[in-house]
Amino acid sequence: MIRNRSVPVDSLLPHIVYRSVADALLWLTTVFGFVEHYRYGEAGGTISGAQLCLGNAWIMIHGIRAGSSTPRELGARTQMLSIFLDDVASHYDRTTSGGAKIVEELHETAYGELQYGVEDLDGHRWIFSQHVRDLSPSEWGATIKK
Repeated sequence: MIRNRSVPVDSLLPHIVYRSVADALLWLTTVFGFVEHYRYGEAGGTISGAQLCLGNAWIMIHGIRAGSSTPRELGARTQMLSIFLDDVASHYDRTTSGGAKIVEELHETAYGELQYGVEDLDGHRWIFSQHVRDLSPSEWGATIKK
């Protein structure tokens, strides 16, 4: 994978809330191609949470708990999650054929990424991206502070 100074990739493990962990597991593995690493919950019962990966990206998902909700229930976007892939065009084809809601078509950005945006079953927004050019932020108009 090309390295892009404008979009550094570091380790982060987001925890994402879904109305149904079982439904989210099925959707995320079928539509986005995540691979389930493990799940936990009541023996033979409800799945409380799970850890999944896609390439080098890892996420935790869990059900609604006190003080948490999904973007769909809130009626507002709460965040965007970016996943970096080696072949984002193929992933875009997979996602669109899976019926996901595309919110940003596949395109190349000024800062050197081939990317698209999509909304999942509970309203979480995702950006799937591939580094296609190595650009300093100053090359496309950003001011470097550090």
